[in-house]
Amino acid sequence: MNAARTTATAARVLRQLRHDPRSIALLLLVPCVMLLLLRYVFDGSPRTFDSIGASLLGIFPLITMFLVTSIATLRERTSGTLERLLAMPLAKADLIGGYALAFGAVAVLQSILATALALWALGLDVTGSPWLLLLIALLDALLGTALGLFVSAFATSEFQAVQFMPAVLFPQLLLCGLFAPRATMQPVLEAISYAFPMTYAVDGMNQVLTHPDITPTFVRDLAVVIACALAVLALGAATLRRRTA
Repeated sequence: MNAARTTATAARVLRQLRHDPRSIALLLLVPCVMLLLLRYVFDGSPRTFDSIGASLLGIFPLITMFLVTSIATLRERTSGTLERLLAMPLAKADLIGGYALAFGAVAVLQSILATALALWALGLDVTGSPWLLLLIALLDALLGTALGLFVSAFATSEFQAVQFMPAVLFPQLLLCGLFAPRATMQPVLEAISYAFPMTYAVDGMNQVLTHPDITPTFVRDLAVVIACALAVLALGAATLRRRTA
């Protein structure tokens, strides 16, 4: 992996994004609008908003970054840009790393906006440090970026890329503990939930919500989310195809 080629790829992706203000607005504003709606859905029950809002603060960026990166990478392949890039001295790891770097920069802005809105405008009450909340939100967005880059290798159209969302993310959403405590689930489902990275993303948010200091469980959750993001990026580089069949 070459640092110069990776940063050049990231700069090219960011230049393309700069000319697409609608995509930038959707990336930055959709998680904020969802949090705003959620706050007033639970207007009469602030404690419910605290418990669900912290979890969704990690889930919304993960979902939006998954969608955007999977479709953007697929467009590169179907337009022939990917084939031309890989004909040059550019390794697959450089390309995937550049995309991850560019969308990671967008994820930083997205996480800062969503976290600031939740904490200081919507009154999300957390016991731990807001910086830890921001950190786990950012890592969740990077995980969504990695998953989006990975599944784009298996899609042949934008319609298929969108269809991967219910296949890849919805099972995680149902089993991550957002709708019911995982300990109350059927034992097989509880065991399966431990295999999904979204489970650790939600657990990490809940650790910051209820503990004033960094706990061993939070460190474990953080390590699992980082390891999963890196592993999925490596898989994305290994399975990257030059063109859509």
